[in-house]
Amino acid sequence: MLTALSVRNVVLIETLDLDLNSGLTALTGETGAGKSIILDALGMATGARSDRGLVRKGCNKAQCTAQFELPAGHIVRTILEAADLETDKGEPIVLRRTINSDGRSKAFINDVAVSVKLLGQIGSHLLEVHGQHDGRGLLDPLQHVLMLDSFGGFNELLALVKTAHRQMSVTEKELAELISASEKAAGERDFLIYALEELDRLDVKAGEEENIAARRRLLQASEGALSELKAASDALGAGDYETRIASALAGIERIRDKIGGDNDGPSALTEAAQALERALLETQEARCAVADAAQTFNADPGELDQTEQRLFAIKAACRKYGVTSAELSEKRREFADELALIDNSDAAIDAARKAAKAAKDSYDKAADKLTKKRETAAKKLAAAVAKELPDLKMERAVFRVDMESGPDTATGRDKIRFEVATNPGTAMGALDKVASGGELARFALAIKVALAGKHQNVMVFDEVDQGVGGAVASAVGRRLAKLSADGQVFVVTHSPQVAACADHQYRIEKSGSAKTTVTSVMRVSSEEREEEIARMLAGETVTDEARAAARQLMKPS
Repeated sequence: MLTALSVRNVVLIETLDLDLNSGLTALTGETGAGKSIILDALGMATGARSDRGLVRKGCNKAQCTAQFELPAGHIVRTILEAADLETDKGEPIVLRRTINSDGRSKAFINDVAVSVKLLGQIGSHLLEVHGQHDGRGLLDPLQHVLMLDSFGGFNELLALVKTAHRQMSVTEKELAELISASEKAAGERDFLIYALEELDRLDVKAGEEENIAARRRLLQASEGALSELKAASDALGAGDYETRIASALAGIERIRDKIGGDNDGPSALTEAAQALERALLETQEARCAVADAAQTFNADPGELDQTEQRLFAIKAACRKYGVTSAELSEKRREFADELALIDNSDAAIDAARKAAKAAKDSYDKAADKLTKKRETAAKKLAAAVAKELPDLKMERAVFRVDMESGPDTATGRDKIRFEVATNPGTAMGALDKVASGGELARFALAIKVALAGKHQNVMVFDEVDQGVGGAVASAVGRRLAKLSADGQVFVVTHSPQVAACADHQYRIEKSGSAKTTVTSVMRVSSEEREEEIARMLAGETVTDEARAAARQLMKPS
């Protein structure tokens, strides 16, 4: 239910704050007073298409705020939760929209900035406008199937169709992926076999590329290293070097033998002798170490060529398959898996095809059942609407629910469209192409009466009384009152018969000077309503006869 509407600087409205109630509310006033501005403001707040033309002249910004109270299970709360805008169970939903004079627009839900698209999505589940301002009611074909399904009470069947469609989509996707993968792999079978054989022959071990590269560097340096080591060996192998050390050692030994004893002299000689012995020993060890080092570089003449061939083969395989040498083994496993897929794909595809067929059969069964139910409901809805049309001065009009087969969707495969012919002999056509604003509102009223008790949205009827009066207008008013019995309905009307059926009434007036014009909205109290209805009947001069007629109109039926 719409509980409050606040408007700032929208066209002729400077400031407006309304507290609203359930039931039927009539918006009355002279032609041109600005009743349509109220609808524009309400549409602006609920995300309808709006532009800077709504900004009051001389102002920088227009703003509209609409507050709704909703039950805990309302779909809007589910949408808000999905958008991370959770609300408390009893918390109202406040929609706010601003438009700057330069055309920039901002949207808010419960003071949280949101996109205008989300605001419009929420608004479409809160408000329906029927008539010349219709944009989210009968003129939206998507609403037609929702109305038909609501009339038929197909919630459980729709849930079944949705589940079946989801399962069908999943199994079809899995089948398509298997077939695609199998076809791709089959086309590469020869390549996979060749690649596996090549990688098996190569049989690269972990860390092998690094080890071979290091060995290659060693072998490439061997020629120069051998030359240097030979020179070192030659230097250490000079005979006079060891001979002189041995000769010096022998001389010291002879001195020690002549001197004898344990005085400082013999001790010093001993140290000298030991040093010479060490030098002689280390020289021999150095010669052996250099010889061993030379042996390291003394490789087979063909080893460098073999090493380079192995290294180049590994690098070539890495380039070919787009991996590092460490990843070659994993690449081999991938190729083996793809080859296995080819060998086992037929069985997997057969199983997937059976699952897809079973899911499609389940969907077809549920969708066919929904189609038959809709066909029956379409006839009943058309009959229910036709029953309402004569009292709305549309006895010559025809209404039907057109059904065509469409693609498989989560809501079935039926394309639903409401069509009308307003005069005998004319072709049936879409509502927006055939019906005028007033006719459209009355068709909407007839449909909504047929759907009585199956709607949750706030409904606005604009010009529903266009071109009718007397008993027809009274019939329109009674149906609006009936429609509002378990909800909230607003009607923009010039008809006293329609206004008399309302639970609440607001009078819209335009006033101002040569420079400024302002639209104001005033609540008509229960005591004042008789006078207001009489004014609508009589014009500027209200007579006693008009007051009596007003009292008669306002009597409960």
